[in-house]
Amino acid sequence: MDIRFVPAQKEEYAPLAQFIARQWHTAYDGLLGEAQVKYMTDTFQSAAAIERQVREEGYLYYYIEGEGRRIGYCALHPEKEKLFLSKLYLTEEERGRGIGQKALAAVAEIAAERGLQAVYLTVNTGNARAVRAYEKFGFTRTDHTVTDIGSGFVMVDYIYQYKI
Repeated sequence: MDIRFVPAQKEEYAPLAQFIARQWHTAYDGLLGEAQVKYMTDTFQSAAAIERQVREEGYLYYYIEGEGRRIGYCALHPEKEKLFLSKLYLTEEERGRGIGQKALAAVAEIAAERGLQAVYLTVNTGNARAVRAYEKFGFTRTDHTVTDIGSGFVMVDYIYQYKI
């Protein structure tokens, strides 16, 4: 399947937030628990949060489309020398079909077009499927981090990097 990244427009942030919540619950309820996933989507991926990230921090949000339908989304944050891959999620039915590898290639292409030296990301240490996908693409683990995200929740993540 061919994919394309379509920039999310401001008027789409509310439906995007709903789309995100669905993807996160299917990906993370079993790993983090429904309460933490709800807190994270309500706090960090609401329409207001997305709008603020785009307006104030320079984030780029994209729908990932394939075969004429929305099959995922991606959030990127260009920095001085690197591109932060903040989010990359596919719908449950599209996971495990090689589409993630195509999406990672598109992200690397965006970084290269911007003259950036690398793409980096954080991934939950318990998310074995995502870790395998990133390593398969060529990302290497560079560090780990523990982040207090509020309301008694913490994220324990690996940091991965892919050199352009």
